[in-house]
Amino acid sequence: MTGDEADQAERRRGRRSSFAAQVLVLQLIVVTAVVLVCAGAYAWLSSERLVHEAQSTALAIAQSVASDPDIRAEVTLEARTAGVPKPAGLQDGPVQALAAAVQTRTGALFVVVTDERGIRLAHPDPDQLGRQVSTSPDAALRGEETVSWETGTLGPSARAKVPVYASGAGEAGEVVGEVSVGFAPQRVFADVLREIVPVGGAALLAMTIGLVASMLIRRRLRRLTLGLGPEDLAALVQNQAAVLGGVGEGVLGISPAGIVTVCTEQASTLLGVGPIIGRRFVDLGLPQPLLQLVDSVEDSPPPAQLVVGSRVLFIDVRTVFQDGVDLGRVVLVRDRTDVEGLTRRLDAVATMTTALRAQRHEFANRLHAISGLLEIGQDAEARSYLAGVLDHGPLKYPVEHADRLTEPYLQAFIGAKGVEAAERGVLLTIGSETLVTGTLCDPEDVTTVLGNLLDNAVTAAVAGSARPAWVEVEVLDHGTELHCSVMDSGDGIQTSSAPGEAPSSPGDDDVHGHGFGLPLSRDIARRRGGDVWLASPGVPGEHGAVFCARLPGTVDAVEHTTEETRR
Repeated sequence: MTGDEADQAERRRGRRSSFAAQVLVLQLIVVTAVVLVCAGAYAWLSSERLVHEAQSTALAIAQSVASDPDIRAEVTLEARTAGVPKPAGLQDGPVQALAAAVQTRTGALFVVVTDERGIRLAHPDPDQLGRQVSTSPDAALRGEETVSWETGTLGPSARAKVPVYASGAGEAGEVVGEVSVGFAPQRVFADVLREIVPVGGAALLAMTIGLVASMLIRRRLRRLTLGLGPEDLAALVQNQAAVLGGVGEGVLGISPAGIVTVCTEQASTLLGVGPIIGRRFVDLGLPQPLLQLVDSVEDSPPPAQLVVGSRVLFIDVRTVFQDGVDLGRVVLVRDRTDVEGLTRRLDAVATMTTALRAQRHEFANRLHAISGLLEIGQDAEARSYLAGVLDHGPLKYPVEHADRLTEPYLQAFIGAKGVEAAERGVLLTIGSETLVTGTLCDPEDVTTVLGNLLDNAVTAAVAGSARPAWVEVEVLDHGTELHCSVMDSGDGIQTSSAPGEAPSSPGDDDVHGHGFGLPLSRDIARRRGGDVWLASPGVPGEHGAVFCARLPGTVDAVEHTTEETRR
């Protein structure tokens, strides 16, 4: 690794660590904020509850004191006395004594009793007796019972104020004073410290759980993102979009669980499937060889060519790892249909060219022989020699009944195929129904389709049990259409394809080719409006498979009279 690459790797590790640390800190801040908010809300609700309880207690005590007959009587008496009460008399009076007793018994901050003018008749501080109260008694003097949190001469407190009604006969309902009872904050919030301990413990436990959860989430996040930071993920998405959208091959991504996670439009088109992201790869109905290739135990199985529908596809499977983690498999799909078709066309043209070259060379040699015979005056021998050439053609191929075919392209091509068949111990025969009166105008397509059928038939004849092995071909033109039929001596086809259909996958026919030629030949024929089909899977003891082809627009028709046709 170079120095620059090492620096880049170090920077990436720094970004990843920084991102993970930022996520952890953010999670801790969130957890802490949530815990503090919850603890604060609990503390506020608790304080409100304690204040309400203190006010309720103060109200109950004030109601009890205000309803005491002695208090009512004394307050009524003071209300009927003219002038302001003297503090000296109030300090030793019964109202002060009763209020002090209640204050001592209940632990209240104060128990204050006033007359109808708000003058204190009882107060914990004797110096405040005979003075106006510091907080408004108006509501209580109007006959209302109130609770509040107020600040008076003794400081803030939770207090309640209750009216005191006259006790004399005929004076019921008349307010002659009021009773105020209050509790100090220390008494109100005495239970807060006791409740803070479990609340603080719960908050600490929650923060601990949050810390542990944050660490686990951070670890899980690093695993899911393969240690990549936001910048790395954004760059990865950009690169993926650029690569997948800019290549001509189809790309499939399959997770370790067998789920399709990536599928480009090109891959969907080549495989003949619709939207498949999120589906299991084995449930897509694809050919078994493709499934076996993807399920191979090898990390990178050898590339293979498979026939899917009418296409010849080049399949390359690779297992993807990142930091030792298996991310699944990537399947690259390339369309080799055109390349395979062109290769077969070139092979057919090369075969035909070689045959024509040999034919031309042999024809030239025979012309030299005829010329020599004429030069020495052997006219009879020259005519005899020329008659033999006309009967058997300019070149003697190992093809039985070769004289039935006079079209030059087909004669040369089938002759060359006869030579190849003879080398494999197969006799190529031209059938009795052969008749081509026109001339091929598109020999490449004809030789590609016919050559594939002949090659497959020769292979089947060699693999068959019948001896001698043979292949029979018949060619007939009708207008601009060329009809071909190829029959062999093989053992026939064990296939699920019904007569009239051509096997289209390697599993249909392992003898007649390897799954490429027949689909390509059928595709060529169908592009012209014709077809290639299985006419007969074979008759045991008589012949093997019979394949037929119809190729429109491949012949330049020539009009002949009946007499010319007979000749």
